[in-house]
Amino acid sequence: MTDGKNGITYADAGVDIDAGNALVERIKPAAKRTNRPGVMAGLGGFGALFDLKGAGYTDPILVAATDGVGTKLRIAIDTGNVDTIGIDLVAMCVNDLVCQGAEPLFFLDYFATGKLAVDDAARIVEGIAEGCLQSGCALIGGETAEMPGMYADGDFDLAGFAVGAMERGTDLPKGVSEGDVLLGVTSSGVHSNGYSLVRKLVEVSGLGWDADCPWGDGTLGEALLAPTKLYVKPALAAIGAGGVHALAHITGGGLTENLPRVLPAGGQAMVDLDAWDLPPVFKWLAETGGMSQSEILKTFNCGIGMILVVDAASARAVTEALEATGEEVVQIGRMGLGEGVQFLGSIV
Repeated sequence: MTDGKNGITYADAGVDIDAGNALVERIKPAAKRTNRPGVMAGLGGFGALFDLKGAGYTDPILVAATDGVGTKLRIAIDTGNVDTIGIDLVAMCVNDLVCQGAEPLFFLDYFATGKLAVDDAARIVEGIAEGCLQSGCALIGGETAEMPGMYADGDFDLAGFAVGAMERGTDLPKGVSEGDVLLGVTSSGVHSNGYSLVRKLVEVSGLGWDADCPWGDGTLGEALLAPTKLYVKPALAAIGAGGVHALAHITGGGLTENLPRVLPAGGQAMVDLDAWDLPPVFKWLAETGGMSQSEILKTFNCGIGMILVVDAASARAVTEALEATGEEVVQIGRMGLGEGVQFLGSIV
């Protein structure tokens, strides 16, 4: 093949291989910070290796989870505040994974954009690494896709993939029964669900992302980008205390849809809505949209990001284990007989 002087290059088509290589070099230190026992290689290979025996497991069962961040990305893009959206990505995966009783071991990310901006992409991946570090899992690989014509200028999308492990026979949920206590662990805000509605309500309010936050400090955009809380270490501490029968991550579908996912046939969760106060962000959203109680309960976490179903005799020990990790814990109800969730009291 001749080397034509006027040949079209990949860069002419909108893909900058040099920028991709620069990003890999930029994020290597962030990924290296997340190393843990079991990691066998750094970034750059065609696949990522992990040694389960090196991680301390003798008869492991693997657990996998994948998720994204949803339209919360739109706020991050519009405000230019992309530093913590990676934490959201990790949290949405590992918080699900730990509900099965598994310890997250490693994480991979997929970042897609129309035109790669190395600094912004590095900030996003550094947030992913921070989420991994806080969860005790290693960032061992990922994919950066530059796809001209697929995304508008400045837009991007994220997906995450987490793999964890547990010893055989320790999977959850298990043993949920009448009389078990429901312990709620508080959220850090809206987390990463319901943001299509959140954005609609902000539009209705007439406020911009740079407006003063109506319920707290900083701007409205900053407040709504508060990252999803990472529950891995508190949840594993609670499991280690004994008596935990189930965990439910309160994501899309709110308390109404997520708690039933861990309940056995004939078991009903009786949730006392008077047990905790609805945080100000949810009050503002509910008032702005004139939302009914049933609508807010099936859309948002309403201040409770994780629910543990615990043997009554172990409730105090589990609460203390969670509080020792810095979490705020509220007893929000009990298990009874019936089906699904029964809400008692009022939250709005």
